Amino acid sequence: MVHKGGTFVPAKARNVLKPDYALSISEALRSELGTTHRATKTVMHWTGASDRSAKYWISGTRGPDGKHLMLLAQNCDAVMIAILNLTCRQDITIS
Repeated sequence: MVHKGGTFVPAKARNVLKPDYALSISEALRSELGTTHRATKTVMHWTGASDRSAKYWISGTRGPDGKHLMLLAQNCDAVMIAILNLTCRQDITIS
């Protein structure tokens, strides 16, 4: 018998909010920037990400990770509000 490598991750521990996360970030970006080519260029400028990544984030197909998410939140109030909503921290306000 061949041992399978890797780590077993129980179903509960997997990221079950992934679709909601990507859609929430997408809605936030679209509400602030729209869906034009200019919006894609703006996201690329803010994050240094590729054209394809920016299009994925705006369409809601995928969500940004780590550094890119922080850069989006730094530049886009709607993304910061979406993050607070996803983490159930609506009590925090942005000044």
